[in-house]
Amino acid sequence: MTKKATTAKISVQRTDITVIHHLGDDFISLTDMVRHFDGGPALIEQWLKNKDTVLFLGVWEQINNPNFKTPEFEGIRHEAGRNSFYLSAKKWSQTTDAIGLIAKAGRYGARPSPRGPQRSLRETKNAR
Repeated sequence: MTKKATTAKISVQRTDITVIHHLGDDFISLTDMVRHFDGGPALIEQWLKNKDTVLFLGVWEQINNPNFKTPEFEGIRHEAGRNSFYLSAKKWSQTTDAIGLIAKAGRYGARPSPRGPQRSLRETKNAR
């Protein structure tokens, strides 16, 4: 039987952000983080379109993910930053076998891994 992911909420500047504990890691909802900004979901798209973001995600994956598909990443890296470039969290994960950013359709959207662009809830609590 597969264990279901558990969820928790943290509040940041009066905004509830979902944290999903899945396979031993905490994933933070990017969708929740940008919900109250004008054009919220577009902010995530713009962040993923940014060449520096793609480079950061690629380096993180190369360090932390032995199954990361580096040749596929090189193709994405080459295209990143162009006006016509588009990258979704789902496309990133599926194309490169990335583990630091997962995409889930529906309520909680894309979530970065705690050891990638965000710190884990446990690390945040321990830092206080």
